[in-house]
Parts: sequence; C-alpha cells; structure tokens
Amino acid sequence: MERVRKVYARGRVMRRPTFTLEADLALEEPGIVGVVGPNGAGKTTLFEMMTGSNAPTSGRVLVAGTDIHRVKYRERDRLAIHYHQSYQVRRFHKRVPSIFLAPSPTLAPMVHLFDEPQFNLQDGYIGFMLDFFRKLRQEGRLVVLCMHPTAAWHLDILAEIAGQFLFVADGGVARKPDFGSLVAEPRFRSYLGPEMTRAAEGICRRGSAGKFDA
Repeated sequence: MERVRKVYARGRVMRRPTFTLEADLALEEPGIVGVVGPNGAGKTTLFEMMTGSNAPTSGRVLVAGTDIHRVKYRERDRLAIHYHQSYQVRRFHKRVPSIFLAPSPTLAPMVHLFDEPQFNLQDGYIGFMLDFFRKLRQEGRLVVLCMHPTAAWHLDILAEIAGQFLFVADGGVARKPDFGSLVAEPRFRSYLGPEMTRAAEGICRRGSAGKFDA
C-alpha cells in the first residue's frame, strides 16, 4: 500500500471530510497477519481497498507487483479475495470500463483476507480453520485475518496464528511485529478494556501455541 489515503466527505457544494484512513506499508512475504481495531476505525475499508472493490482517494495498492485497481473488475479476486460477512457486502461505482483495464497476472489469489470470520466452538473446528490458514501460508499466500476480540479465546487465536499485526485506529494503520508489541500499544489496551487486557497479558506470559490443534 503506497501512500494510500481514503477520504469520505459530505456535502454537495462544500465538501467536508467525515472520515480519513491512511496506510503506507508493504507485506512482502507469505504469512498470517492479524488485523484489529475499534468498530468504525476502517478495517473493512482497508480490506476493500486491498482487494480492489473500494478505490483509494490517492495512492496505490500493489498485489504481486500489479496495481489491483487497474485490473479488470472480474479478475481482481485472482489477486486478492475478501471473505466477508454478508451484511458487509457493498457495491461501488465502476469508474473505468473493464475493457480499458488489464488482465490479472495470476490465476489464483495471492492474498486472502478474512473479515471477522465466525469461529464455531465445536470440537476441532477452530483447529481446522487455523490449519487452513497455515496451508495457505505454506503455499506462498498472504493471509490477513481481521478479528474483533470479545472473549479471551479470540485473543488466543490471534496470538497463536498471526506472525505480525496491523492495528487500525485514529485514521491510520500501525504495524506491530508480534502479539506482545500489540498488547503493549496503549490504544489497543484502551480498545480492549481492563478485563480483556489482563487476559491478553496472561497470554503473553504463558503463550498459546498449539491450543487449537485440530
């Protein structure tokens, strides 16, 4: 994401910005990245820009070296695919006719973005899902997992599966190299609240690797 900026504005004559999100970062290796942040911070907007459905106001989103917003609309999921909850599906205006856009350079998505997936608590299901994420990583894919932690086991999932984290808040995206660094972020602690922060600190002390084996 090269100096990506998304601005939503209101007003027909005097346009007043109501929301701004900025990101300038590169995820250059296959891996699993956890994404967290308060409701309304822009996590889904970030995912939409990364998968080419929501055009940034400025900047570029490159997937496999290709600007995804210059790829034919129906082929963008061959670069990056967004698995999202049905109520989050939105339609966007297509600014450029597809005939003027380039084909995707890849046949299968290099980036898989999971937007707050519903983890079933039945025996083995979480382990099955985490093994699926690891399989994608082993195949050279980038997995981006967005979660809104409301229970301690959600934090366990993030700590176990993600190699690094993105914290979306205050109009920006902060990169954290590990779970401990994420928990040390004051804004993340404020977002979690005292009880969940204590749970996160406990996970840091004891670790959670292997807790959700299939």
